[in-house]
Amino acid sequence: MIDVPLSALEVAMVQTGTRPVETLRDTTAFAQGLEQLGYHRIWYAEHHHSPAIGAFPPVVLTAHAAASTSAIRLGSGGVLAPNHAPLTLAEQFGTLAALHHGRIDLGIGRGPGTFDEATARALRRGAGPTTDAEYHDDVAAILSFLVDEVALDPLPEPWLLASSTAGAALAGGLGLPIALAHHIRPDNTLAALGRYRAAFTPSRWCEQPRVLVCVETVCAETEEEAAWRVGPMDVVKAGLLKGLSEHPFPTPAEAAAHSFTEEERQALAGFRAQQAVGTPESVVQRLAQLADETGADELMLTTPVYDLRDRLRSYELITKHAAATTAP
Repeated sequence: MIDVPLSALEVAMVQTGTRPVETLRDTTAFAQGLEQLGYHRIWYAEHHHSPAIGAFPPVVLTAHAAASTSAIRLGSGGVLAPNHAPLTLAEQFGTLAALHHGRIDLGIGRGPGTFDEATARALRRGAGPTTDAEYHDDVAAILSFLVDEVALDPLPEPWLLASSTAGAALAGGLGLPIALAHHIRPDNTLAALGRYRAAFTPSRWCEQPRVLVCVETVCAETEEEAAWRVGPMDVVKAGLLKGLSEHPFPTPAEAAAHSFTEEERQALAGFRAQQAVGTPESVVQRLAQLADETGADELMLTTPVYDLRDRLRSYELITKHAAATTAP
């Protein structure tokens, strides 16, 4: 049984045969659907110059979803600190938090959000990659500006996104809640959590360690259907294994016809074994296992499947089965 809150990460995949504006419209229906299903929060990821993922700023999606819903928490997961001025982020999310009382999160990450060096430099106005010290300074500045410059009430809830022990140590040292990218680097999860808990220092933001684990989750009525739905993301991942990001998000039929190398098949199978893909029973069991192994306070599900209806159905099946297993 799952005894922690369930949330969602919206990656806004642009499906083959559709336009980005259609993906953008789907994000509204997705937020409203998950609110009806009782999910705790939705975060929006920052990506740039990708044919498979929409380049929609998290702050804009957060604002629109907050105006289109009434209760679910919303925010960035994450907004990437090196791409933005710290004061700008503090002002944007501070304003949202004041407008939507108790519903706004500011999840901060480090990566560029793109595999294209020219795009990364354009985002950073020609600057090169951020050093560890610069990133640490940016995060500290954002937190300081929230309190000293924005000073609205309430403030957004800050989180630090991490997939490494270095990021986990920073989150712990600053006394921030941590969101672990298990859906990206699952082999690092337990080591990063150990580092976070060892480094944790209480702060005004968090009195004790607080952990969210994000897991790729695809649920369907049968194992075969779940495998069919996860196929398009497998194609995207196979491209990333080769250092390529040119693949659009294919249809399930296109994915089924895709030819994978044996090395790719092994890598994808190893990754999938650490996520949660399958029937409601197996997915809920895997999520409960992951929560127990990590001591997570919350699980965030990311479900990169082709059709919005199938994606919402995945979230619905999980809540229904989880509720059934906890019923007296």
